[in-house]
Amino acid sequence: MRWRGGRRSSNVEDRRGMSAGRRGLPGGGGLKIGGGVGIIVLLVSMFLGVDLTGFLGSGGSSGTAGLPQLAPPSAGPARTDDEATDFVKAMMAYNEDVWSKLFREANQQYQPPKLIIFDGGVSSACGFTSSAAGPFYCPGDYQVYIDLNFFRELQKMGAGGDFAQAYVLAHEVGHHVQNLLGVSMAVQKRQRSVSKTEANQLSVRTELQADCYAGVWAHHAHKDSQLLEPGDLEEGMNAAARIGDDALMSRAGARVRPEAFTHGSSKQRQEWLYVGLNSGDPTQCDTFGS
Repeated sequence: MRWRGGRRSSNVEDRRGMSAGRRGLPGGGGLKIGGGVGIIVLLVSMFLGVDLTGFLGSGGSSGTAGLPQLAPPSAGPARTDDEATDFVKAMMAYNEDVWSKLFREANQQYQPPKLIIFDGGVSSACGFTSSAAGPFYCPGDYQVYIDLNFFRELQKMGAGGDFAQAYVLAHEVGHHVQNLLGVSMAVQKRQRSVSKTEANQLSVRTELQADCYAGVWAHHAHKDSQLLEPGDLEEGMNAAARIGDDALMSRAGARVRPEAFTHGSSKQRQEWLYVGLNSGDPTQCDTFGS
């Protein structure tokens, strides 16, 4: 990706080296919305029989004891000048530019999210979350959260590359777009009145739409700034394949159970990412009507 020449977002807060505590922030609320690959450890827990409701609620990382964890938090002061930080600041800026343009074209005003960089764990309006949960979006405070050590875990999964990392962030920003449009609240309200299987299906549709929005972002970021390079699209499709629910279940040594999917199969995730990439049209991302 040709990202080094772009501007850097000022909507980024580095909380590394700070004590997270275990209490949610006052005001706000809402359920955490998992990222494109940000629920790997928790999905493994679910596939081994741990109740998913603890993850969907505002609690922390119950059910992850004994599973692989991300690197421990740094003992020193918060870092501000490393390359990973520079990269996510640039990616957030590209997301701000694209979605501001698209909202403006729809006669709406875009309110960008803030990106919180943390290590170890973090408190948000959605409660305390361990780094083991990976990147997530909290609709209660309009913020995206990421432990940059997660990028190393992504590499270990065979889903490395800068566009794979950009896809993770763009997926979380996609959840923010859903929040602004009222999709998140509508889905959560519906989930409370249906069976667990139906609730999971609604979660799948929500996550696939965020994948599609990530593709829409990449389409316009490249169209406007020539951001992508040869091989980037392959990185994105590879990442989408590796984080499909079926792939994660197989990776965990568990039986593939479509009724337990919450993010979609590898094929579905690739297909909806491609819809966004190919069309650049958010209205084509109607995963609920398809």
